[in-house]
Amino acid sequence: MKKAFFGLCIPFLLIACKNETKEQTNKTNIALNYLETKKVDTIDTYFGTEVKDPYRWLEDDRSEETEQWVTAQNKTTFGYLDNIPFRKDLKKRLTDLWNYEKVGPPFKEGDYTYFYKNDGLQNQYVLYRFKNVGDESEIFLDPNTFSEDGTTSLGNVSFSKNGKLVAYSISEGGSDWRKVIVKNAETKKIIEDTLVDIKFSGMSWKGNEGFYYSSYDKPEGSELSAKTDQHKVYYHKLETPQTDDILVFGGTAEEKHRYIGGNVTEDDRYLIISASTSTSGNKLFIKDLTKPNSKLITILDHTDSDTYIIENVGSKLYLVTNLNAPNQKIVTVDAANPAPENWKDFIPETDYVLSPGTGGGYFFAEYMVDAVSKVLQYDYDGKLIREVKLPGVGSANGFGTKKEEKELYYSFTNYKTPSSIYKYNIAEGTSELYKKPKIDFNSDNYESKQVFYTSKDGTKIPMIITHKKGIELNGKNPTILYGYGGFNISLTPSFSIANAVWMEQGGIYAVPNLRGGGEYGKKWHIAGTKMQKQNVFDDFIAAAEYLIENKYTSSDHLAIRGGSNGGLLVGATMTQRPDLIKVALPAVGVLDMLRYHTFTAGAGWAYDYGTAEESAEMFKYLKGYSPVHNVKEGVQYPATLITTGDHDDRVVPAHSFKFAAALQAKQSGDNPTLIRIETNAGHGAGTPVSKTIEQYADIFGFTLFNMGYEVLPEKVADEVKG
Repeated sequence: MKKAFFGLCIPFLLIACKNETKEQTNKTNIALNYLETKKVDTIDTYFGTEVKDPYRWLEDDRSEETEQWVTAQNKTTFGYLDNIPFRKDLKKRLTDLWNYEKVGPPFKEGDYTYFYKNDGLQNQYVLYRFKNVGDESEIFLDPNTFSEDGTTSLGNVSFSKNGKLVAYSISEGGSDWRKVIVKNAETKKIIEDTLVDIKFSGMSWKGNEGFYYSSYDKPEGSELSAKTDQHKVYYHKLETPQTDDILVFGGTAEEKHRYIGGNVTEDDRYLIISASTSTSGNKLFIKDLTKPNSKLITILDHTDSDTYIIENVGSKLYLVTNLNAPNQKIVTVDAANPAPENWKDFIPETDYVLSPGTGGGYFFAEYMVDAVSKVLQYDYDGKLIREVKLPGVGSANGFGTKKEEKELYYSFTNYKTPSSIYKYNIAEGTSELYKKPKIDFNSDNYESKQVFYTSKDGTKIPMIITHKKGIELNGKNPTILYGYGGFNISLTPSFSIANAVWMEQGGIYAVPNLRGGGEYGKKWHIAGTKMQKQNVFDDFIAAAEYLIENKYTSSDHLAIRGGSNGGLLVGATMTQRPDLIKVALPAVGVLDMLRYHTFTAGAGWAYDYGTAEESAEMFKYLKGYSPVHNVKEGVQYPATLITTGDHDDRVVPAHSFKFAAALQAKQSGDNPTLIRIETNAGHGAGTPVSKTIEQYADIFGFTLFNMGYEVLPEKVADEVKG
């Protein structure tokens, strides 16, 4: 799609402007001229049931008509947002707070130590390096120079075994399609042609001669929306053309794998192939690279578990698996006979979900205890050495490094504490602060509290609520309830600059750990999938009711927010309980549940969702909550700001387009229904800081304005105190 421009409403056949203006309930009225989106007579039949799809034409992201629709929608949206009186104040505060130095944990490759840093408002993080402690750092890779507008971002970076070569991927405009560039790490000079059309892939080196990567055949039709479901692993030998790359795995007509990865063990001995048909479960294969012409040996020939090799000592393999262990465990086996019947427990399953790492000759078993980190250190005999003492209650990440290292660096954060880096002495088990950000935000003025509430079926759900200390529980606090609930993904405490600005305004930020996530292992995940997906929405609705019942907020001061699968969560919640909330903020959402699997890699999400073709029962269930199909005439929906990117090839923007069109056509009452379409942007990763700040200023501005604020809540509070 071409870059949209904010012009006058364009008169053409597919779109026309309504003449009427909807008066807002806010004291300061903002006129809205909605678009009357063309409807087409598209009908699909599922198990004898006809389903109309009047906005099917918006799925064509290459058409001029869709581009014009985007332009016209953005004109309406930004015309509204431009009139929010405190939007500029929010943008200024976001900009000011964002403007501090952010540094990532250092890591060693070859003769150099590398680290990522952002000076404050740089659109992309820069990769620096130094040779010796005390040396002045030099820029190694600066993605801010890749494009003038900062929309080309740095993806994976992978060094050869000796650290003298580096392969790195770049994304243009936020697309999942990547290019890979290879450089001499010492001279920083490009050494061969750029590899193209690579997607959902890292680069794993075999020695210093070449690397493995994964991709799909370029689809027919739009590369941003056409289906891609045949992943393949290739080996690229340096200084040879990409057309000569060797197909290692995948590509057979009789068996499709949508996600395949090839990784080489740290000692360069084995190639590990993981092959999946969906986002959960994988087959696993191993190849001995020390033996010429060796064949792949099957470890697992089914997708009933999530299993991967974390380490090896010679032929002894260490595997992380949830096979017959929903919370995961580590097992050992010999590479010559690696089938499950030969596995031996190394670190057994516990009551908490395991996410392990290795480094310095030890295993680090990180557990989630009610979504909070706990880390145990084990030796290679499985002996518990110690519990790692963490700086507080929150999320610790980064317990992994090379075998020969004596120390590692981990980060620690929670909802009110910016991420700090700690240096950990592996042998002694001691931590010391390495980098603490200098940010204009006093964490001591805020508090986080974990509560447990009861969902519709009696299940206890944890939720962390964060806000200024001393707020009055009077039911009037502006509140954002954020959720995800899917794909075995866990929401653990982490700091957000944007959320800090929200809380500075007296806002509450609440995050429940819904079913469908991974906070309590595979059983928790399964409880929010397919025919149990409604559990996720019920959990979210119950969280909102808890906040209201306990006077944290009220329906007039409550917003719900989520992205991707979380966008589905918001869409389903607002169509099922429009009375419960004041503002809905679905971002890059999966909103058409009957057709999601027909775009890009969407078919791989069927493990969580099921598909409309699967059975009559599954079709009926999906249609019953699909946000696009459950917008009803005569209902007053919450004030809604849908956000998406025109280059999103993960969850294609057609989901958001169709949902916006349906809401605008059927919305009753005066609540605004807008869609903000970021141009030259994708699903979120790599979005320039400048665009991110603008997005949050718009989201928070829209939210507070529709809660009735004409000035920022912080100023209201100051006036009351004065």
